[in-house]
Amino acid sequence: MYYNSYNGGYGGGGGFMSSVPPAIKNIIIINILVMIFTWLKPDFMYRTFALFYPASQLFKPWQVITHMFMHGGFWHIFFNMYTLFIFGTVLERVWGTKKFLIFYFVTGLGAALLHMTVQFVEAQMYISQIAENSQQAMMAYQTLKMTPTVGASGAIYGVLIGYAMLFPDSVLTLIFPPVSLKAKWFVIIFAVIELFTGIQSISSVGGGIAHFAHLGGMLFGWLLILYWKKKNRMY
Repeated sequence: MYYNSYNGGYGGGGGFMSSVPPAIKNIIIINILVMIFTWLKPDFMYRTFALFYPASQLFKPWQVITHMFMHGGFWHIFFNMYTLFIFGTVLERVWGTKKFLIFYFVTGLGAALLHMTVQFVEAQMYISQIAENSQQAMMAYQTLKMTPTVGASGAIYGVLIGYAMLFPDSVLTLIFPPVSLKAKWFVIIFAVIELFTGIQSISSVGGGIAHFAHLGGMLFGWLLILYWKKKNRMY
C-alpha cells in the first residue's frame, strides 16, 4: 500500500464522493456490486463472467470485458480499487473522463490479450506432450482450460505506468515497508518482478496470479501513451 505526493486538485466543498471523478467512481461501484453478486452466486458468476481460455467450453466472448470487474476476494478488490482511486483519480483529472476510460479499457484488454497469448503458448506445449502420451500434460491442459481469470489488475498496472509516465519524479512511499522512491523507479521494479515471477509461474500448473496480464496492462499503457505523445494528443 502506498500514497503519493501529487495533490492532483483534490478538495472542494461537496464531500468525499463529490471529489471522486465520474469514471473512477462508477468503476469502483460496479466492481463492488459485482463482488457482492459473486459472494452470493459464486458458481454462476465465475462460470459466466470470469475469463476462460478460448478453447474451454466455458469461454464466452463477453468475458474479455466482464472479467475486469470481478475479483477473487476482499483483499484483491480492496488493493485494486485503492490503487485505482489514488492514481486513477489523478489521471482522470488530467485527461478527462473519456480519455481515461479509453486508456483504462485499452490496458485491460491488452492485459487479457497478453495473458491469453501466454496461455496459447502453454497450451501448444501441452498438446505436443499429449501427442507423446503424457498424462501429466493432459491434466495440465485441462486445468488451463478450466481455470478462470478475474480482476482489474491488468488495467490497474496500466494506470500505474500511466501515472509514472506523466509524473515520473513524483515520490511514492510504501506504507509497509516505509520506502520512498520516484514513481518511474517503482514501476520499473514492479515490471521486473512481474516478468520474473511470470516466467517462473509458467511451470506452476494452475498457479494463482496472472503475472503476464499485469505486464500486458503496463505494455499497452506504455504504447498508448507513446502513441498519444507522437500524435500530440496527450491532453
